[in-house]
Amino acid sequence: MKVVNVHDAKSTLSALLSEVEQGEEVTIARNGVPIARLVAVRSKIDRPPGLLAGQKGWENFVYDRSLFAPMTDEQLKDEGWE
Repeated sequence: MKVVNVHDAKSTLSALLSEVEQGEEVTIARNGVPIARLVAVRSKIDRPPGLLAGQKGWENFVYDRSLFAPMTDEQLKDEGWE
């Protein structure tokens, strides 16, 4: 991981961004103390809904609505939430 001070970061921002695009992480420091990190933004993976439906083992999948049903106060207490 590369560490640069604020002044150098301002002077060479374009070059630093090019390095980040190549996978490098850059830490920006003020007086030797790290204050920020430049990292590449991961691109969103474009997956259409139902993509796994055609895969082996998914043909009998049944969505169980009770997984997302509201819990009673007693159930919450039993789980340690209250």
